[in-house]
Amino acid sequence: QVQLVESGGGLVQAGGSLRLSCAASGSFSINDMGWYHQAPGKQREYVASITSGGSTNYAESVTGRFTISRDNAKRTVYLQMNSLQPEDTSVYYCYADRIASFVRYWGRGTQVTVSS
Repeated sequence: QVQLVESGGGLVQAGGSLRLSCAASGSFSINDMGWYHQAPGKQREYVASITSGGSTNYAESVTGRFTISRDNAKRTVYLQMNSLQPEDTSVYYCYADRIASFVRYWGRGTQVTVSS
């Protein structure tokens, strides 16, 4: 059974940092991994992604503040979030793409709340 489990969310003051983790389990080979976020009443939005080879891409709103990384041996993707602002408050979802397919698996989300 495929599972993606996020951790590391929480409450932080503006200017602070959080590190999210997402561990994938199950019998599938992973291609790209990444993060989206969804604020209340809004659509899910792209945050960052990383290929199996380590190439990264970021949304403009987080470039220079967030860093995505992964540990392929641990099947885990990370999101280091620095200089957090209240507008970063959202539920953050990780995903993992099954290699050689159009299948994308999602985690259940972790809440990030940034107070001003």
